[in-house]
Amino acid sequence: MPPTVVGLFTGLLLGLAWVIGGFDAFVGTAVLGVVGFLVGKVVSGQLDLTPYLGGGGRGSR
Repeated sequence: MPPTVVGLFTGLLLGLAWVIGGFDAFVGTAVLGVVGFLVGKVVSGQLDLTPYLGGGGRGSR
C-alpha cells in the first residue's frame, strides 16, 4: 500500500477518534499508532534499538 494511502487512512482514523472520543482519545490513538509503527519497524528489521537499550551482546566489553 502506498505511503500516501496509509497517511490518508491514519489521518481519517485520528480525526474520527477526536470527533467521537475527544482530545484524549485523539492523543491516545496517536501514541498507540506511533508505538505500533515502531514495533513494526523493529520486527521487520528496519530499526535497531540495541544501542539505546544497552544490549551489546556477549563479549562486547
